[in-house]
Amino acid sequence: MVRFRRGARLDTGQVSDRRGSGGGGGFGGGGLPINPRILVGGGGGTIAVVVIVVLLLVNAFGGGGSGSGGPFASEADNSELAEDCQTGADANQSRDCRIVAVVNSAQEYWTGAIDGYRPATTVFFDGEVQTACGGATSASGPFYCPADEQVYIDLGFYDELESRFGAEGGPFAEAYVVAHEYGHHVQHLLGTDQRVGPDDRQGPKSGSVRLELQADCFAGVWAAHAEDTRLIEDITNEDIKRALDAAAAVGDDRIQEASTGSVDPHSFTHGSARQRQKWFSTGFRQRTPEACNTFAPNAL
Repeated sequence: MVRFRRGARLDTGQVSDRRGSGGGGGFGGGGLPINPRILVGGGGGTIAVVVIVVLLLVNAFGGGGSGSGGPFASEADNSELAEDCQTGADANQSRDCRIVAVVNSAQEYWTGAIDGYRPATTVFFDGEVQTACGGATSASGPFYCPADEQVYIDLGFYDELESRFGAEGGPFAEAYVVAHEYGHHVQHLLGTDQRVGPDDRQGPKSGSVRLELQADCFAGVWAAHAEDTRLIEDITNEDIKRALDAAAAVGDDRIQEASTGSVDPHSFTHGSARQRQKWFSTGFRQRTPEACNTFAPNAL
């Protein structure tokens, strides 16, 4: 099982802990319910389409932000997290601290891998949360909001990943989820999300599927380099197996078959179980973001 370097220092400043805050007044605070697909206007009349997945409705984790903190950061209380999560030894004992360590590791890798990388805060919440993309509940699953460049996650999702979606779970399955969301942040910084138009959101070869599979591939690239960061050691074959199992569990076909008894590729938004495993494996084996060109003509 993956281990964290005992003496490594954790940076809880990369996480905003809003659990127990009531979501800043919930949906009554003026925020709109989060849209499963948000069009974000870009400069020069360009439109960037970023998939924000409502997990229980459309499938698992989504993507597509300005600056660390964001407009709701004042609701956070990181004091307990900062006290409990100081070193890699803490990450080896606590899920909260483990996710902090994964966030730190992913951002350390991407800072060195792409020019102009901007850190993205990960927001822990429970119940409901206000974001610059609107209001969301725990049912949304993990997602990335492009309007504030933040990752949002209710850590209770990891229990549901096992109980509802049948994944084996484990620390590196959890790490895969976080790394996938940071893949969306990288896409946003690179402008890749702008390649997906409003009419290209569903289907087995849609832009939405290509974005999600690329985020899986980016997660694999990070996994290949995780031991090179100052935080993580001893990634095992079993860890990679657990990550691949989680990727398959949230494939469109697996979720559709479990919920409806049938599979409709024309409504895919994330890719099949096999595709999600393939692209995570591609990133892990080839170790470079350049291997993750899911938009190539013959990629899918």
